[in-house]
Amino acid sequence: MTDHADRTGDWMDDAERNDGKTCIICGHDKENGIVIVSEFICEECEAEMVRTDVRDARYPFFIHQMKRIWYQKDA
Repeated sequence: MTDHADRTGDWMDDAERNDGKTCIICGHDKENGIVIVSEFICEECEAEMVRTDVRDARYPFFIHQMKRIWYQKDA
């Protein structure tokens, strides 16, 4: 995920940058998606994850990114 300071030159929270949220999967700022616990997943990533077969090479990446939700919650 890209460092927010790299994009804006200054640390800002999502609400100050735009109306969207940063997707925990792709790292892009998007407006539409779902929130699990307190983490946002954009519609595009949600749809791609749902369509991805467990034998697909991308599947472990999605699992890794999703685990970040629970690690942050328990931290």
